[in-house]
Amino acid sequence: MNNDRLLRFLGICKRAGALVSGAETVEKTIREGKARLVLYASDVSENSLKRVLATAQAQHIPARRLSCDKDALSFALGRYCGIICTTDTGFAKKILEMME
Repeated sequence: MNNDRLLRFLGICKRAGALVSGAETVEKTIREGKARLVLYASDVSENSLKRVLATAQAQHIPARRLSCDKDALSFALGRYCGIICTTDTGFAKKILEMME
């Protein structure tokens, strides 16, 4: 996977309004049934991640660990974050393809 390419694509998702960031907001989006894919930075704390992953698993939403840290993810998105999700099925499918 080309990490730079994936981060640029995540920036496009954000500009399209199809990306939610922050653990609490992501968890809420999952509970509302709007999340399609959860992504998290490699250095996210277990405490932040535990509830989000449990909620995603309960709702059968895939979750993947990114090969970048919070700083790189934040730089790509223009906002400090470590946990994000996409609300668009097409974007989620493309991200999963890019990660393989």
